[in-house]
Amino acid sequence: MSRDAEKTIFTAQLFAPAKAAGDDLRAFLILPKEVSDLLPRRGRTSVEGTINNHPFQVTLEPDGQLSHWLKMDKTLYEACGATTGETVTVEIAAMQKEPEPALPEDFQARIDASPQAKAVWEATTTIARVDWIHWIESATQAKTRVTRIENACDMLASGKKRVCCFDQSGFYSKALRSPDVKT
Repeated sequence: MSRDAEKTIFTAQLFAPAKAAGDDLRAFLILPKEVSDLLPRRGRTSVEGTINNHPFQVTLEPDGQLSHWLKMDKTLYEACGATTGETVTVEIAAMQKEPEPALPEDFQARIDASPQAKAVWEATTTIARVDWIHWIESATQAKTRVTRIENACDMLASGKKRVCCFDQSGFYSKALRSPDVKT
C-alpha cells in the first residue's frame, strides 16, 4: 500500500458473491483495514479512483469489521479486465463532497406525504441522509423496512435530523457485512 497526497494505492483479491444479488453485484473486494482507516467515516462513504487503471466512482459499504467492501457491478467488473480470484491494483481517494444519495421510492413516497418530515429531510446534511437511507436499506425483512420508513418519517417530522441508535459500521450490531464468498 502506498499513499500519494489523498490517494491510496493497494492490491486486493476479487471475490465472487455466494448468492446472486438483485443489484447486479458481480464481484467485490474488501479493502485492507489500514486503507479503510484513512477514509473519513466507518459507514457508507464515497470514493473515486481506478481498478487496474479503469476509473470508477462508488459508495463503499461497511464490512462489520471496521473496514469497507467495494461492490462491482457488471460494467465495472468487465472494465477492470480481471476475474474473480485474481488480484487487482486499486487506487482510491475519498470524494471531496459526498454525493447526494438516491432516495428509495417507498421512502420518497412517505416523505412526500408529510410536509414536516420533508422540511426536516431537506434541512439535513448529505451524510445524515446517507445514514437514514442506509438504516432503512439495512433491514433484512420487508416488514422491518416498512417499520423503519414509518419511524424515520415520524422522527423527521418531530425535528430529528439524524437517525439514532444505528451502528453505521456494523461492528457492534453485527448487522452489516460483505457478501459471503462463493466457494
